[in-house]
Amino acid sequence: MIEEAKGELPWPAKIFLVGLVIPWIIPLGPLNLSVYRIILLISLLPCFLMWIRGKAGPIRVADVAVILLCFWASLSLAVVHGFQSVIEAIGIFNLETLGAYMLGRCYIRTADDFRNMVQLASKLIAILLPFALYEWITGGKALLSTFAMVFPTVEVTLMQPRWGFWRAQGPFSHPILFGLFCASVVALAYMGPGYGKSALSRWAQPAAISLATCLSMSSAPIAGVMLQLVLLGWDSLLRSFEHRWKLLWGIVFMGYLVVEFGSNQTPLKFYISHFTFDAQTGWFRFLIWELGSASVAKHPLFGIGDGEWERPSWMPGSVDNFWLVVAMRHGIPAVVLIFGAFMLIVCGVAFKKGLADNVDAYRTGYVICMVMFLLVGCTVHFWAAPYAWFLFLLGSGAWILDVKPLGNLSPETPGTGSSKVRRVQTVNRAGFAGGRLV
Repeated sequence: MIEEAKGELPWPAKIFLVGLVIPWIIPLGPLNLSVYRIILLISLLPCFLMWIRGKAGPIRVADVAVILLCFWASLSLAVVHGFQSVIEAIGIFNLETLGAYMLGRCYIRTADDFRNMVQLASKLIAILLPFALYEWITGGKALLSTFAMVFPTVEVTLMQPRWGFWRAQGPFSHPILFGLFCASVVALAYMGPGYGKSALSRWAQPAAISLATCLSMSSAPIAGVMLQLVLLGWDSLLRSFEHRWKLLWGIVFMGYLVVEFGSNQTPLKFYISHFTFDAQTGWFRFLIWELGSASVAKHPLFGIGDGEWERPSWMPGSVDNFWLVVAMRHGIPAVVLIFGAFMLIVCGVAFKKGLADNVDAYRTGYVICMVMFLLVGCTVHFWAAPYAWFLFLLGSGAWILDVKPLGNLSPETPGTGSSKVRRVQTVNRAGFAGGRLV
């Protein structure tokens, strides 16, 4: 049996998470700042000093990549638009990128921190759910209207209903962002707060979160939920099979070959056309990919900044691909840096061995969550609060890399009792020193 500590989530992380779902736009002099940006502004310097002093574990290549990303993106905006005209844009990008990453890096340092972070995110979605249901049925923006009584909020987004229902926007500026935020917590909730509970109790939070995601009526976040459920089911069914993930990768590779050689569509076209609400939306996204890639090829070094990209006059300016947007705005070096930081942390966590049972469960949930971001990012763009949440989550997984392996002890499969060696492992803040469990 694994003993769980119940420490408190550090207050900067707690306030940041709450700030993500508060839609206020607060005027501060010439600036209009959201709540989460104010928190990041206050915490950036203390977090950076903590990181420099080694209080967030060893400095990693991924940390340097995120810092270089901010430098390159700032340089690219200055080169394309002139420094004076993009000071605010540079500041916001650095806050939401480096600020959010360092906040997760510095304040999510133990299994308790991670579990409590996921628990708070799940509770916030539970609070938002009744408002989202009301909005889904009536189209009324009760949440935004309530907050607007105090300060201005994000703009109301009115979109055509789908299947007779309105698309829930929640506290964000677009239904896709609401769906993305909710979808990202499904696997985390199942493997985090749900760890060690009965099957019914374990699925309660993920089920509510999945429902909230569906209320956005956005195909990409819903596909992200389905992907996580498939991966969670795979892990549960084959948990006694050590090489289950290698087998899955083999199946995925075989599927890729089948589509590549047995279909008149490329794998990318197949994915886009089959994971949208209608084929027209899917093909439109593929056209964005083709024209956006042409823009990157034409401006490979510094990108086009916030300028217009070349496209037919009838096409809107939005680009539904996070990775492509980074390359278009800031050049190929920027997308290499953010993708590199992502892969360094996520792959490092995925291949971490010899973890305690609960930490291993959190690791699995984290990797599944980040794989969802990787794939969903190919069909939607992350911006504003969900972008900061993505960078915060990226930084919040680095603590797993610092956990000292349990030597040659064979980890017990959760819930099976089949391991020959049973262990009692307490993972709490008091047991964490210098980036290692002691």
